[in-house]
Amino acid sequence: MIKNIWNPHFETMPREEMRTVQSERLRDVVERVYYNVPYYRERMQSLGMGPENIGSIDDLSKLPFTTKQDLRDNYPFGLFAVPMSEIIRVHASSGTTGKPTVVGYTRHDIGLWSEVMARTLTSAGAGKSDFIQIAYGYGLFTGGLGVHYGGEKIGASVIPISGGNTKRQLQLMKDFGSTVLACTPSYASYLAEAIEESGFNRDEFKLRVGVFGAEPWTENMRREIEKRLKIKAIDIYGLSEIIGPGVSFECEHQCGLHINEDHFIPEIIHPDTLEVLPEGELGELVFTTVTKEGLPIIRYRTRDLTRLNFETCACGRTLVRMNKCTGRSDDMLIIRGVNLFPSQIESVLLEMDETTPHYLLVVDRVNNLDTLQLQVEVEDRFYQDKISELQALRMKIQHQVESTTGLSVTVKLVEPKTIERSEGKAKRVIDNRKMV
Repeated sequence: MIKNIWNPHFETMPREEMRTVQSERLRDVVERVYYNVPYYRERMQSLGMGPENIGSIDDLSKLPFTTKQDLRDNYPFGLFAVPMSEIIRVHASSGTTGKPTVVGYTRHDIGLWSEVMARTLTSAGAGKSDFIQIAYGYGLFTGGLGVHYGGEKIGASVIPISGGNTKRQLQLMKDFGSTVLACTPSYASYLAEAIEESGFNRDEFKLRVGVFGAEPWTENMRREIEKRLKIKAIDIYGLSEIIGPGVSFECEHQCGLHINEDHFIPEIIHPDTLEVLPEGELGELVFTTVTKEGLPIIRYRTRDLTRLNFETCACGRTLVRMNKCTGRSDDMLIIRGVNLFPSQIESVLLEMDETTPHYLLVVDRVNNLDTLQLQVEVEDRFYQDKISELQALRMKIQHQVESTTGLSVTVKLVEPKTIERSEGKAKRVIDNRKMV
């Protein structure tokens, strides 16, 4: 096995050979969904096409898109392509914005999930001698079990502690000698804070690498986590509708996430016109799963914004890379006509020594005008400063945010520990306009 590459055959495959593999698998999945999923058959027939119209991946753009709403409209099992007797696992989203999106896995799909997560963990430098502490949630959420499968496949010792119970996390991390941490980046930041307050010496821990995903995070936040936890922080990407974690992953060079494109074919489209964009352009990421049996998905609109890079990486992989997602096309905030992503705010705050990475954006509408308030925690040593110094800090943050975003903002400094901590995905935005 090549160093830190789990499956050299596919991960370093020449591009033309990869296109041949993708074309063959695309033809197969289109035929399967056409004959086994009434929804897709009706959609394709409405476009006047059938499986015979798909000869290669060059024909991918002829196929219809799939959205999260389509999964909800076919709730719970309407998009499954096999009988329920072949489904051995069901997962679902939280359903906080409507019906949950339900995903199903055959035994083959579970094996596929294990494979792509084995690639992910191996790329991070994990192997048989590692202890992987999984602090992602287990249950209907796909995160915990996905990493779990990959860890067992590479022969590592898996610690399925799940999320929460931070005091116990630290105790077992120290006593078991955990070397790999898998969780959300916001929880990793919280664990770093907890270690500093626990009385433990960081040098008592053997932690050396973190595998973080499930939410967007900035390069500034990466540097902050790496510095405080003294680890290498690796970004991973996934979504339940496609497989769960394991769709793409960083290598040790941290220069884009390698997409497992022999299983998940990516496209970049313009989120408004839906046209496929040229290589390197920023747009919405779309995936077609070509090897899944239970829930194959055609041209799924992720709503995540990124760009693709087809150059061979320094690690030797030829798999196409996606940039870190800059935000989402659907939950992007539009304030007084200006597009705003929370990551822009985070980037500003992490450049400042006086503030913590914990913040909350509160958007409201007063007299038909959008308002934006930024609540941000101040480091304890600065919060004790004179009122005039705190006022100067508030103005400094306001100036930096307004310069970065082009939006006027009201900054409210709050005491340390004021903003609620998250053991899962951090809640960064309260948009009260939706309640009007």
